[in-house]
Amino acid sequence: MFSKSRRTSAVSFFLYVVVLLLTLFFAAVSCALLLSQAVRTDRRRTWNKNFNAVVIGAAVLRPVQAVVSVVYCLKRRLAVHRRLQRISKTYRTLGGDELPERVYRFIQQEYTRACLITHESQPKDGFQEGWGRPGTRYAGVRFRTGLLDTIREIDALAHLIIPRHPVLRPHARMLHHFRFIVPLLPRDEDGLTPLHYYDSAMQLARHASREPTETEYVVGMAAASEIKRILDECRQEMLEGSSSHLSEATSAEL
Repeated sequence: MFSKSRRTSAVSFFLYVVVLLLTLFFAAVSCALLLSQAVRTDRRRTWNKNFNAVVIGAAVLRPVQAVVSVVYCLKRRLAVHRRLQRISKTYRTLGGDELPERVYRFIQQEYTRACLITHESQPKDGFQEGWGRPGTRYAGVRFRTGLLDTIREIDALAHLIIPRHPVLRPHARMLHHFRFIVPLLPRDEDGLTPLHYYDSAMQLARHASREPTETEYVVGMAAASEIKRILDECRQEMLEGSSSHLSEATSAEL
């Protein structure tokens, strides 16, 4: 069975041929009738020196030109259709030995040119506010999204350590939400924990009208990494303590 597209193409081609043949037929009949009328209206009723017949013949040349143009268009359409039918529908890679040398070199040149244009069109010096600079380790990173994504990661770790940890609220400050893990975090010479730096970065990412800068992103991500590292260490210590306690209890029972 033929596919729907092929059936539609065949029907349209058939209708095109029918319309073309009808046009040619009526044009020929019209030309014959006009010439016969020119002969009948002539006083001598002859073709010799019949000026009206010459005028009608000249007028018919325009439709003849149109018909010839249509024939050439039809011929071109058939040729293109046949060539397209020869193209394989399945994808396969062509090698250099399957193409003429000139065609193979032309394809290589065009492919190389397209690659060079793509490379040159890549942004190199410019950058968009709130995004990493091209060519750096933060290229393609949106700072606001990257900072906000760390909230749920830290919250999940906090719930593993403190099962009754408060539920995350949309607008809660990080200092208030993670207040129960503050004793686990170290303090610097200013008496600030990584949670303080993390809270500042989150406040900027949430409420600032401008986009976070790369420096703010680095500070916020460093604080988030430090918090996750400490929580993960606490989690590992809890698991090790539970394992040792279970081993001692088992040995005592034995």
